[in-house]
Amino acid sequence: MSTPVSTPSVPDGLRFAFGTLTVLPVTVTRWDRDAARAGMLCAPVAGLVVGLLSAAVGLLLLLLGAGPLLAAVATTAVSAALTRGLHLDGLADTADGLGSGKPAEDALRIMKQSDIGPFGVLTLVFVLLAQVAALAEAYGQSWARGALAAVVAATTARLALTLAARTGVPPARPEGLGAAVAGTVPVRYAALVAGLVVCTAGGVSTLLGPYDAAFGTVLAVVLAVVLACAAAEVLLRHCTRRFGGVTGDVFGALAETAATVALVVLSFG
Repeated sequence: MSTPVSTPSVPDGLRFAFGTLTVLPVTVTRWDRDAARAGMLCAPVAGLVVGLLSAAVGLLLLLLGAGPLLAAVATTAVSAALTRGLHLDGLADTADGLGSGKPAEDALRIMKQSDIGPFGVLTLVFVLLAQVAALAEAYGQSWARGALAAVVAATTARLALTLAARTGVPPARPEGLGAAVAGTVPVRYAALVAGLVVCTAGGVSTLLGPYDAAFGTVLAVVLAVVLACAAAEVLLRHCTRRFGGVTGDVFGALAETAATVALVVLSFG
């Protein structure tokens, strides 16, 4: 007689999200499709924590007298460190796979190699430059805008993962993190999480009004989240067509794409 498998709880989902998406010392106690679904639903929470920690370092440097550029570099570096650079690595591998112009099987093999090709290097350079430049602009306008941009970008990056893990999006390989989480999240649940992130981000942004009078808080934040998710969706569909599905590298590329778009939108005055 088989032992029934319990339904994953919120703590199970949080452990899965933090254990797979951050370097924070969390033990993943369950590694199955149900736990993956709960983890992907909790992914924006992991992003929120990463964003808060990254923004805290940036704000500390500003408090100590550093300029906006140094604060932006530190914020970007902390965010990358808290994810072991896995999302950036995934972005580079995905760029190499897409840039190769080869059939899906060959492109996936290129992505799995440990080295980074020219497409990956160029993509990393330009994406990191865009993130630092956008954050520096935001910090230069006000500490509130810079901190909010860092938090919204990190949270939206993980929201893109929730949306990409929805049912109907197949894995490109039968193994790996991409296969573990692909197609686990019902579309209605993904939409609900997206709505919660948009409403929460917009609501929190109104609290910063007294500290940043020039910032069109709600509209800017909502627009940033929506456009970031839209850009990630375009990339997701392109990768699905090219590779036959998603991989862990594609998830990383989606996260970095969403984060970059959100930062750029929030940098405008």
